Amino acid sequence: MNLGKSIKLSRTNRGLSQDELAKKIGKSVSYISLIEQGKRDPAISTVEEIARALGVPVSLLMFLAAEPGELKGVPNDIRDKLAGVAFKLLNAKQRA
Repeated sequence: MNLGKSIKLSRTNRGLSQDELAKKIGKSVSYISLIEQGKRDPAISTVEEIARALGVPVSLLMFLAAEPGELKGVPNDIRDKLAGVAFKLLNAKQRA
């Protein structure tokens, strides 16, 4: 699971800098950077704060964080549809 990658994807999709996200959740920019680089594993409470600040459900961050091997057993067509829905949700929330 690459939670940092999904946070960065969601953050950049929202047009937020690391500094803006850090201020929204009361953390340092360096901490956000370390999370996005996969060098720190945030507590679930921090993930929830990040999700709220980004305006996305935690479940969306988790789905986007899933590596291909972690979705073993889920047929490719269903994975593709879920990914499409996830990105539509991400983009729809941005316009709201």
